[in-house]
Amino acid sequence: MREMVAGNISRYRKGLGMTQEALADRLGVTFQAVSKWETGQTLPDTALLPLLARTLNVGVDKLLGFSASAKDLSFYEDDYRKEEYFWGVQPSPMCLSVLELLPPVRPLKLLDIGCGEGKDAVFFARCGYEVSAFDISEAGLEKTKRLAEKARVHVRAFRADLCDFRLDEKYDVLFSSGVLHYIRPELRGEIMAGYKANVNQGGMAAFHVFVKKPFIPPAPDDDYHHLWKSGQLFTCFHDWYIERCSEYVFDCNSSGIPHRHAANRLLARNTI
Repeated sequence: MREMVAGNISRYRKGLGMTQEALADRLGVTFQAVSKWETGQTLPDTALLPLLARTLNVGVDKLLGFSASAKDLSFYEDDYRKEEYFWGVQPSPMCLSVLELLPPVRPLKLLDIGCGEGKDAVFFARCGYEVSAFDISEAGLEKTKRLAEKARVHVRAFRADLCDFRLDEKYDVLFSSGVLHYIRPELRGEIMAGYKANVNQGGMAAFHVFVKKPFIPPAPDDDYHHLWKSGQLFTCFHDWYIERCSEYVFDCNSSGIPHRHAANRLLARNTI
């Protein structure tokens, strides 16, 4: 929590072109206090959070790494409110690769980044991983919890905005299938560096991202996408051991309009 808040204060302050001294003056505190917040030495007083958030033009939830703003709802929120599971309940193919390469022969902590309706998170929990999962969609999280209850497993599911949430604990596996294109390009380097820093030695990142190809037309919901470039994900993990990396094209009908995606799937192990 402390590191997450520290990073958010610094990022939102700099985004406004505001110095630590200027922020301190607005809040009636010393610039040394602001400096300590941004280095994670201390946290702002609870009573000061509303004013701090207003000064930085964000909500308190967003300042703490979460977002409850209606404008941030998932593109699939309406679909997730329906009884049936929009993405089905079969785990993604990448789940089996994780299970093969890093089986839970000992307790392993796994985080599903952008879990949607929870099919992959619940699969991992059923296999014996200690699973946490987050998504921006309340409806998706409710279905995740129902699916976990039906499978008689526990998934620690919580709501967070992909662009604002920062890890404050380490995991053995970071898993994300088809959501990292929602990260704005200007945040991608910082967020990916934070992900890598929070994978235990010997642990793994298993990421599936959409990539831009000139021969594939934009998807129907393209306004929400910040597509990756071929090789960009590989480059992010150039200093890790690459277990598997592949690129492929597949057909999709998620919007009710047939279309195609190019995707890159990577499983990399932290051997540093």
